[in-house]
Amino acid sequence: MKFDQERIKLQGSQQKIESNIILTIQDLHAGYGSREVLHGLSVSFSRGSITVLAGPNGCGKSTLLKTLTGLVPKSGGAIWINGKPIEQLSAVERARQVAYLPQQKRIPEMTVLAMALHGRFAHLSYPRRYRQKDIEAAREAIRLVGLAGQEECMLSELSGGTQQRVFLAMALAQDAPVILLDEPTSFLDISYQLQLMDLCRSLADSGKAVVMVLHDLPAALKYADKLAVLSEGRLAAAGTPVEVYESGVLDRVFGVKVKQVMDGEERVYYCL
Repeated sequence: MKFDQERIKLQGSQQKIESNIILTIQDLHAGYGSREVLHGLSVSFSRGSITVLAGPNGCGKSTLLKTLTGLVPKSGGAIWINGKPIEQLSAVERARQVAYLPQQKRIPEMTVLAMALHGRFAHLSYPRRYRQKDIEAAREAIRLVGLAGQEECMLSELSGGTQQRVFLAMALAQDAPVILLDEPTSFLDISYQLQLMDLCRSLADSGKAVVMVLHDLPAALKYADKLAVLSEGRLAAAGTPVEVYESGVLDRVFGVKVKQVMDGEERVYYCL
């Protein structure tokens, strides 16, 4: 099934979010060689908000993030960052604007601090030497992900969940206004998943645009300011979690029954 004609208009506070747009995609086509994955996708991302990309496996969520970073070339459409076409930005300029945490990562033989410092590379001038402020930024990022005191630990000796937090620290150290996270809760136990989502809330509240892929629908509905649902490489719906839930598009795209209950004034979602 395709839902490319279905759109949910943003209302109320969501309009305020849209006034802070920093990253815009219009009629985007992209894929791998002759295999197109994204078909005419249009969506925007705003400062001060968390946007969750949701959809079944293979719908194009990760491809979208890779296209925004230049890892996958677009074959049509337009991408603007701060009102500037992405083609006009050098790789370094793009890295200063967009930080990216991929889903699959190679585990290098280096310390936690050295890994976090990689996030500062786009901010270095020639010769490429870390300054005191780069080290401080990396240490602060490590502290934010709860790993203070483990700066000299070897990455290869840490658990998968701790490694995930180190990679997140590298993305935070990049200090970009847009943060793209592909399944950031992978390998994390429930406690750290909740802490990570709270950290993302803090990042958004500080003015960053946080864009993440999540397969956990209840978590997506709980934490997102804006939910963008993809289906077969097209945008099925975009709006506030309440708007998207009430449209029924989640049931149709995922083939499940999404329900909600009220816990005081808070909506709690679950799937059948």
